[in-house]
Amino acid sequence: MQSEITAEPLAEDLAVPDISDEPTYYRRTGNGFESTIHAQGAWNPHEQHMAPVSGLLAGELERHQPRPDLRMARINYDILGLIPAGPFSVETRVLRPGKTIELLQSELTAQGRVAVRATAWRLQRGNTASVAAVEEQPMPALAEAAPTKSMTAWPGAFIESVEFRAIPGLRPGRGQVWVHSPYGTLDGEPTSDLVRLIGLVDTANGVATRVPPGPGSWMFPNVDLSIHLHRDPVGEWLGLDTTVTFGVDGIGMTSAVLNDEKGPFGRSAQILTVSQLP
Repeated sequence: MQSEITAEPLAEDLAVPDISDEPTYYRRTGNGFESTIHAQGAWNPHEQHMAPVSGLLAGELERHQPRPDLRMARINYDILGLIPAGPFSVETRVLRPGKTIELLQSELTAQGRVAVRATAWRLQRGNTASVAAVEEQPMPALAEAAPTKSMTAWPGAFIESVEFRAIPGLRPGRGQVWVHSPYGTLDGEPTSDLVRLIGLVDTANGVATRVPPGPGSWMFPNVDLSIHLHRDPVGEWLGLDTTVTFGVDGIGMTSAVLNDEKGPFGRSAQILTVSQLP
Protein backbone atom coordinates (compact mmCIF):
# COMPACT_ATOMS: atom_id res chain seq x y z
CA MET A 1 0.00 0.00 0.00
CA GLN A 2 2.03 2.88 -1.37
CA SER A 3 2.72 6.54 -0.69
CA GLU A 4 2.07 9.60 -2.86
CA ILE A 5 -1.02 8.13 -4.44
CA THR A 6 -4.23 9.44 -5.92
CA ALA A 7 -7.23 7.21 -5.40
CA GLU A 8 -9.03 6.41 -8.63
CA PRO A 9 -11.11 3.51 -9.96
CA LEU A 10 -9.61 0.71 -11.97
CA ALA A 11 -9.65 1.50 -15.68
CA GLU A 12 -9.11 -0.82 -18.62
CA ASP A 13 -7.47 1.85 -20.79
CA LEU A 14 -4.47 2.43 -18.50
CA ALA A 15 -1.15 0.90 -19.52
CA VAL A 16 -0.90 -2.10 -17.21
CA PRO A 17 1.12 -5.05 -18.56
CA ASP A 18 -1.38 -7.89 -19.00
CA ILE A 19 0.89 -10.92 -18.86
CA SER A 20 -1.98 -12.83 -17.33
CA ASP A 21 -1.03 -16.28 -18.63
CA GLU A 22 2.10 -16.28 -16.45
CA PRO A 23 1.50 -17.59 -12.89
CA THR A 24 4.15 -15.23 -11.52
CA TYR A 25 4.40 -11.61 -10.43
CA TYR A 26 7.46 -10.75 -12.53
CA ARG A 27 9.59 -11.83 -15.45
CA ARG A 28 13.13 -10.94 -16.38
CA THR A 29 13.80 -8.80 -19.44
CA GLY A 30 17.00 -7.87 -21.21
CA ASN A 31 17.37 -4.72 -19.11
CA GLY A 32 15.86 -5.81 -15.80
CA PHE A 33 12.32 -6.88 -14.93
CA GLU A 34 8.71 -6.38 -15.90
CA SER A 35 5.69 -6.71 -13.64
CA THR A 36 2.74 -8.85 -14.69
CA ILE A 37 -0.87 -7.90 -14.07
CA HIS A 38 -0.78 -10.02 -10.90
CA ALA A 39 1.49 -7.44 -9.21
CA GLN A 40 -1.09 -4.66 -9.69
CA GLY A 41 -1.58 -2.38 -6.68
CA ALA A 42 -4.68 -1.56 -4.65
CA TRP A 43 -4.58 2.25 -4.60
CA ASN A 44 -4.02 2.82 -8.35
CA PRO A 45 -4.42 0.50 -11.35
CA HIS A 46 -1.15 1.62 -12.98
CA GLU A 47 1.09 0.88 -9.97
CA GLN A 48 2.64 -2.19 -8.40
CA HIS A 49 1.58 -3.43 -5.00
CA MET A 50 4.35 -3.15 -2.41
CA ALA A 51 3.97 -6.79 -1.31
CA PRO A 52 5.36 -8.52 -4.43
CA VAL A 53 7.94 -5.73 -4.77
CA SER A 54 9.14 -6.61 -1.26
CA GLY A 55 9.51 -10.25 -2.25
CA LEU A 56 11.38 -9.44 -5.45
CA LEU A 57 13.86 -7.16 -3.68
CA ALA A 58 14.31 -9.71 -0.88
CA GLY A 59 15.27 -12.21 -3.58
CA GLU A 60 17.81 -9.82 -5.09
CA LEU A 61 19.30 -9.22 -1.63
CA GLU A 62 19.34 -12.94 -0.92
CA ARG A 63 21.19 -13.72 -4.17
CA HIS A 64 23.74 -10.88 -3.96
CA GLN A 65 27.18 -12.20 -3.01
CA PRO A 66 25.62 -14.93 -0.80
CA ARG A 67 27.33 -15.85 2.46
CA PRO A 68 26.09 -19.12 4.04
CA ASP A 69 27.62 -18.02 7.36
CA LEU A 70 25.37 -14.93 7.45
CA ARG A 71 21.59 -14.65 7.64
CA MET A 72 19.16 -11.89 6.68
CA ALA A 73 18.04 -10.38 9.99
CA ARG A 74 16.36 -7.12 9.02
CA ILE A 75 15.02 -5.63 5.80
CA ASN A 76 13.80 -2.04 5.70
CA TYR A 77 11.92 -0.74 2.66
CA ASP A 78 11.43 2.97 2.00
CA ILE A 79 8.68 3.66 -0.52
CA LEU A 80 9.73 6.81 -2.36
CA GLY A 81 6.55 7.29 -4.37
CA LEU A 82 4.15 5.44 -6.61
CA ILE A 83 5.72 2.24 -7.98
CA PRO A 84 4.93 2.22 -11.71
CA ALA A 85 3.72 -0.99 -13.32
CA GLY A 86 5.71 -2.29 -16.26
CA PRO A 87 9.47 -2.36 -16.82
CA PHE A 88 11.99 -1.48 -14.14
CA SER A 89 15.55 -2.18 -13.07
CA VAL A 90 17.08 -3.25 -9.75
CA GLU A 91 20.58 -2.45 -8.53
CA THR A 92 21.97 -4.26 -5.48
CA ARG A 93 25.25 -3.62 -3.69
CA VAL A 94 27.02 -4.02 -0.37
CA LEU A 95 26.99 -0.76 1.59
CA ARG A 96 28.97 -1.98 4.58
CA PRO A 97 31.06 -5.13 4.13
CA GLY A 98 32.23 -7.06 7.16
CA LYS A 99 33.37 -10.42 8.44
CA THR A 100 30.36 -10.97 10.72
CA ILE A 101 27.95 -8.15 9.78
CA GLU A 102 27.03 -6.76 6.35
CA LEU A 103 24.63 -4.05 5.19
CA LEU A 104 23.18 -4.41 1.68
CA GLN A 105 21.06 -2.11 -0.44
CA SER A 106 18.72 -2.84 -3.34
CA GLU A 107 17.01 -0.09 -5.33
CA LEU A 108 14.09 -0.40 -7.75
CA THR A 109 14.19 2.24 -10.48
CA ALA A 110 11.23 2.84 -12.81
CA GLN A 111 10.50 5.66 -15.24
CA GLY A 112 13.76 7.39 -14.42
CA ARG A 113 13.52 7.50 -10.61
CA VAL A 114 14.11 5.29 -7.60
CA ALA A 115 10.70 4.09 -6.40
CA VAL A 116 11.74 1.74 -3.57
CA ARG A 117 14.97 1.48 -1.62
CA ALA A 118 15.60 -1.59 0.54
CA THR A 119 18.44 -2.02 3.02
CA ALA A 120 19.19 -5.30 4.77
CA TRP A 121 21.45 -6.39 7.62
CA ARG A 122 23.03 -9.82 7.29
CA LEU A 123 24.36 -11.15 10.60
CA GLN A 124 26.65 -14.04 11.41
CA ARG A 125 25.01 -17.33 12.34
CA GLY A 126 26.01 -19.03 15.57
CA ASN A 127 24.88 -21.67 18.03
CA THR A 128 22.65 -20.01 20.67
CA ALA A 129 20.32 -22.98 21.26
CA SER A 130 21.13 -23.06 24.99
CA VAL A 131 19.68 -19.56 25.52
CA ALA A 132 17.06 -19.46 22.74
CA ALA A 133 13.60 -18.18 23.73
CA VAL A 134 10.57 -16.66 22.00
CA GLU A 135 8.09 -14.53 23.96
CA GLU A 136 5.45 -14.07 21.24
CA GLN A 137 2.55 -16.50 21.35
CA PRO A 138 2.06 -18.58 18.18
CA MET A 139 -1.03 -17.89 16.16
CA PRO A 140 -3.81 -20.49 16.12
CA ALA A 141 -3.14 -23.12 13.48
CA LEU A 142 -4.12 -22.69 9.85
CA ALA A 143 -6.71 -25.43 10.32
CA GLU A 144 -8.59 -23.14 12.72
CA ALA A 145 -8.87 -20.33 10.14
CA ALA A 146 -11.69 -19.83 7.66
CA PRO A 147 -11.88 -17.97 4.33
CA THR A 148 -12.60 -14.29 4.89
CA LYS A 149 -14.09 -11.50 2.80
CA SER A 150 -12.20 -8.86 4.77
CA MET A 151 -10.04 -8.02 1.75
CA THR A 152 -12.86 -7.56 -0.78
CA ALA A 153 -12.80 -3.79 -0.20
CA TRP A 154 -9.41 -3.68 -1.92
CA PRO A 155 -9.21 -3.59 -5.73
CA GLY A 156 -6.26 -4.71 -7.81
CA ALA A 157 -5.02 -7.95 -9.29
CA PHE A 158 -2.45 -8.63 -6.56
CA ILE A 159 -5.11 -8.88 -3.85
CA GLU A 160 -7.13 -11.11 -6.20
CA SER A 161 -4.15 -13.45 -6.46
CA VAL A 162 -3.87 -14.02 -2.70
CA GLU A 163 -5.86 -16.30 -0.41
CA PHE A 164 -6.77 -15.01 3.06
CA ARG A 165 -8.04 -17.11 5.98
CA ALA A 166 -8.98 -15.43 9.24
CA ILE A 167 -8.89 -16.70 12.79
CA PRO A 168 -12.25 -16.01 14.55
CA GLY A 169 -12.30 -12.59 16.21
CA LEU A 170 -11.02 -10.48 13.31
CA ARG A 171 -12.21 -6.89 13.83
CA PRO A 172 -11.26 -3.35 12.75
CA GLY A 173 -7.78 -2.62 14.09
CA ARG A 174 -6.96 -6.12 15.33
CA GLY A 175 -6.89 -9.63 13.94
CA GLN A 176 -5.04 -12.76 12.95
CA VAL A 177 -5.01 -13.83 9.31
CA TRP A 178 -3.20 -16.55 7.37
CA VAL A 179 -2.10 -15.50 3.87
CA HIS A 180 -0.99 -17.55 0.87
CA SER A 181 -0.23 -16.95 -2.80
CA PRO A 182 -0.01 -19.71 -5.41
CA TYR A 183 2.10 -17.45 -7.64
CA GLY A 184 5.87 -17.51 -7.88
CA THR A 185 7.90 -14.31 -7.83
CA LEU A 186 9.91 -14.69 -11.05
CA ASP A 187 8.86 -16.59 -14.15
CA GLY A 188 10.81 -19.82 -14.54
CA GLU A 189 12.78 -19.39 -11.31
CA PRO A 190 12.23 -21.05 -7.92
CA THR A 191 10.86 -18.90 -5.11
CA SER A 192 12.56 -19.40 -1.74
CA ASP A 193 10.52 -19.51 1.45
CA LEU A 194 12.04 -16.19 2.53
CA VAL A 195 11.04 -14.48 -0.71
CA ARG A 196 7.56 -16.04 -0.76
CA LEU A 197 6.66 -15.02 2.80
CA ILE A 198 8.35 -11.59 2.75
CA GLY A 199 6.40 -10.97 -0.44
CA LEU A 200 3.14 -11.17 1.53
CA VAL A 201 3.98 -9.08 4.62
CA ASP A 202 2.79 -5.74 3.20
CA THR A 203 -0.78 -7.07 3.17
CA ALA A 204 -0.79 -6.56 6.96
CA ASN A 205 -1.96 -2.99 6.32
CA GLY A 206 -5.14 -4.26 4.69
CA VAL A 207 -6.30 -7.23 6.77
CA ALA A 208 -7.66 -5.42 9.85
CA THR A 209 -8.26 -1.85 8.71
CA ARG A 210 -9.65 0.56 11.30
CA VAL A 211 -11.86 2.20 8.66
CA PRO A 212 -12.89 0.96 5.22
CA PRO A 213 -10.78 2.35 2.37
CA GLY A 214 -12.20 4.10 -0.66
CA PRO A 215 -14.00 7.24 -1.90
CA GLY A 216 -15.82 9.13 0.83
CA SER A 217 -13.84 7.35 3.52
CA TRP A 218 -10.13 7.32 4.31
CA MET A 219 -6.78 6.49 2.80
CA PHE A 220 -3.87 5.19 4.86
CA PRO A 221 -0.97 4.10 2.64
CA ASN A 222 2.30 3.11 4.27
CA VAL A 223 5.52 4.91 3.35
CA ASP A 224 7.77 2.15 4.61
CA LEU A 225 7.92 -1.50 5.60
CA SER A 226 10.34 -2.73 8.25
CA ILE A 227 10.83 -6.45 8.85
CA HIS A 228 12.91 -8.00 11.65
CA LEU A 229 13.61 -11.74 11.50
CA HIS A 230 14.80 -13.75 14.51
CA ARG A 231 14.86 -16.94 12.40
CA ASP A 232 14.48 -18.03 8.80
CA PRO A 233 10.82 -18.35 7.74
CA VAL A 234 9.68 -21.63 6.22
CA GLY A 235 6.70 -22.85 4.23
CA GLU A 236 4.12 -21.19 2.02
CA TRP A 237 1.64 -19.69 4.51
CA LEU A 238 2.27 -16.39 6.32
CA GLY A 239 0.47 -15.70 9.59
CA LEU A 240 -0.17 -12.03 10.42
CA ASP A 241 -1.02 -11.23 14.05
CA THR A 242 -1.86 -7.63 13.26
CA THR A 243 -2.55 -4.43 15.20
CA VAL A 244 -3.49 -1.09 13.57
CA THR A 245 -3.13 2.24 15.39
CA PHE A 246 -4.25 5.68 14.15
CA GLY A 247 -2.87 8.73 15.95
CA VAL A 248 -4.64 12.09 16.30
CA ASP A 249 -2.42 14.00 13.87
CA GLY A 250 -2.70 12.10 10.60
CA ILE A 251 -0.10 9.41 11.27
CA GLY A 252 -0.74 5.76 12.05
CA MET A 253 1.08 2.45 12.32
CA THR A 254 0.38 -1.15 11.38
CA SER A 255 2.45 -3.75 13.19
CA ALA A 256 2.38 -7.53 13.09
CA VAL A 257 3.99 -10.56 14.66
CA LEU A 258 4.97 -12.71 11.69
CA ASN A 259 4.23 -16.43 11.85
CA ASP A 260 4.80 -19.45 9.68
CA GLU A 261 3.30 -22.85 10.48
CA LYS A 262 6.09 -23.44 13.03
CA GLY A 263 5.31 -20.27 14.99
CA PRO A 264 6.57 -16.68 15.22
CA PHE A 265 9.67 -15.82 13.17
CA GLY A 266 9.75 -12.01 13.31
CA ARG A 267 7.91 -8.70 13.35
CA SER A 268 6.88 -6.05 10.85
CA ALA A 269 5.94 -2.38 11.12
CA GLN A 270 4.52 0.11 8.63
CA ILE A 271 4.13 3.83 9.26
CA LEU A 272 0.97 5.26 7.67
CA THR A 273 -0.10 8.62 6.35
CA VAL A 274 -3.81 8.90 7.21
CA SER A 275 -6.14 11.33 5.44
CA GLN A 276 -9.82 11.63 4.58
CA LEU A 277 -10.88 11.25 0.98
CA PRO A 278 -13.39 13.66 -0.58
